[in-house]
Amino acid sequence: MSTIPTATISRLVTYLRILTDLDFSGVKKTSSDHLAEEAQVSAFQVRKDLAYFGRFGTRGTGYLVPMLRREVRRILGLTRPWNVVIVGMGRLGQAIADYPNFYQYDFSLCGFFDIDPEKAGDQVRDEEIMHPRDMPRIVKERDIDIGFLTVPQGAAQQAADQIVAAGIGGILNFAPSVINVPEEVHVESVDFMAGLMRLSFYRQNR
Repeated sequence: MSTIPTATISRLVTYLRILTDLDFSGVKKTSSDHLAEEAQVSAFQVRKDLAYFGRFGTRGTGYLVPMLRREVRRILGLTRPWNVVIVGMGRLGQAIADYPNFYQYDFSLCGFFDIDPEKAGDQVRDEEIMHPRDMPRIVKERDIDIGFLTVPQGAAQQAADQIVAAGIGGILNFAPSVINVPEEVHVESVDFMAGLMRLSFYRQNR
């Protein structure tokens, strides 16, 4: 398979949300035009994005919604459960832990960590908050795949090092900081302020 542009993966996530809504509404067929309208891209872009992974529709009849949804889930790796821990149980970590819809895509919250001794033993989703020193054991026992990094900026690199040392291969980084990790560890950053500044640019230049 050729290298897939990051933007294509992002659009696949959007297509999956649209297909899920259609499927739950009982809609059986859709088209690249409809997906394009909902995703605010061109129909050509929809077809190009899907073509990286095979042929899923029929010219003139479009796509079967349940089939295309199933295939996009497969492409995105959502046909198996993913076990997740949260590192940093301040306000943001707590808010993410309270998010109710992880189960829809088979993401399971399996552990919570914080370096603050005052948080040790507090209950989150019927689990005790643990110290990061316990992370290697939990990662091994619970087969952890992904770590959410929700610590302050100044603690981000140390926490990332602990996640990597524990054997976790994927990090969703909510800290407003660039973290350095080995090449085999994949990092996705969620930067609230960067998004806000992009929005201010577009509002100013509308």
